[in-house]
Amino acid sequence: MQIHTPNWVKHAVFYQIFPDRFARTVPPHQKWLLDVPLEDWDAPPTFHGYKGGNLWGAIEQLDYLQDLGINAIYLNPIFSSASNHRYHTLDYYQVDPLLGGDEAFASLLKEVHRRNIKLVLDGTFNHASRGFYFFNDILENGSNSPWVDWFKIKGWPISPYDESRPANYASWNDHRALPEFNTDHPGVREYIMRVGEHWIKLGADGWRLDSADYIKTPGFWQEFRDRVKAIDPEAYIVGEIPMDASEWLDGTQFDGVSSLPFLNATTAFVVGDRQVKGHFKEYAPPPPTDAAGYGDKINELLQLYPWEIQLTQLNGINNHDTARLIDVAGGDRPSLYLAILLLFTFPGAPCIYYGDEVGLTGGYDPDCRKAFPSQEEWERDILEYHRQLITLRHTHAAMRIGEYQTLYAEGQIYVFARILAEEVLVIAVNAGNETAKVSIQPSWHSLATASASEPNQVLFTYGSNEVNWSGEAAQRSLNFTLAPRCGLILG
Repeated sequence: MQIHTPNWVKHAVFYQIFPDRFARTVPPHQKWLLDVPLEDWDAPPTFHGYKGGNLWGAIEQLDYLQDLGINAIYLNPIFSSASNHRYHTLDYYQVDPLLGGDEAFASLLKEVHRRNIKLVLDGTFNHASRGFYFFNDILENGSNSPWVDWFKIKGWPISPYDESRPANYASWNDHRALPEFNTDHPGVREYIMRVGEHWIKLGADGWRLDSADYIKTPGFWQEFRDRVKAIDPEAYIVGEIPMDASEWLDGTQFDGVSSLPFLNATTAFVVGDRQVKGHFKEYAPPPPTDAAGYGDKINELLQLYPWEIQLTQLNGINNHDTARLIDVAGGDRPSLYLAILLLFTFPGAPCIYYGDEVGLTGGYDPDCRKAFPSQEEWERDILEYHRQLITLRHTHAAMRIGEYQTLYAEGQIYVFARILAEEVLVIAVNAGNETAKVSIQPSWHSLATASASEPNQVLFTYGSNEVNWSGEAAQRSLNFTLAPRCGLILG
């Protein structure tokens, strides 16, 4: 079977926007709707408070994102919801009024596409909310509701709020606020398929599917893919699957997944024993690993899925569910820089979680969902670091779609190549605390085409690193002197 994935994703740099916390603008004609009591923008975030970020604000930030080099946006949920994160969906056909409603979304879609930026929506289809019309009808009418079979009712009475009584219905991770759909029911299945089609028809460029592995109905995601791709063959379908996603990445369901194994492996290597907490509150930090261990994990990951799908994975170093990497590392700046370097040189689409590029910090939820800071608070060196790597990724096709080959992995030194026809890039990282000297003898002509030239200039460096060649012809050695906790790209 030939696998097809959207070509544009292979060349994308994504930016993840958590709408309530990214940017806020109240246009005069919506002042009556959006001028409501809100939490102070700069105050620490809370579980239930709203800061009022909206899609009008996101539109005003598009010039900034375009200048940074962003060409794809992943939006956390935007549909009407009784929560600031909007994973408690009330209406799948309406953009939340607090975000500016359908009018603001239409304007955002127009503006991103005018800039050749793609827009991917977040679909929460495993569960809805207590306020979702069909479930609310059950709350009002009990077993007489026409929609009683749309959910997994276990008994009566159901108890959506009183924790002292059995809920009597299935919910996502036993959160009563999130009743699970019965996706085996043909009506539910058709409803969700039509939601998926509706927003693609309006112009959205794909779906990120929340808790996708929770839906077990045979053929469900195959049908979802078929119907979405029938409208737009280049629509991106990416699932949230925490670990091994082989079951979903056979070419008939998702184009990729958000890769937690990449995040864990990279954190274990570049942060190592400097981890002061795990990315998730529920789990301990991944055990520190050396370069050989990192290489094994990365190459194991790259063998899991077909190469066409590897190039359309959605990779990041943190997201809205995790502590930010800078907090995991206890504020250690080199850990952050090395993780970013490895992210932008890895196969798949890199995704920046809003604020990472300006040094926004944040621990466990809700702290990882702080409001985007004012310019006076930006860490300009981190922003410039991102800008340089994004520019390199856009400039060098090998960095986006080139073959990945480990060249050296000993101690805390990891060296690998991205290879595409005549272009060879070499990336070297020293995650250790001591200056390291490394000499390798790669055979470029065995890696690339016969006309490939040796990488001979430093395209990017973090730290005082040195590189030179020695020897003759095929016996030439590439010699690195790598500063502690630093890295470079040679091309």
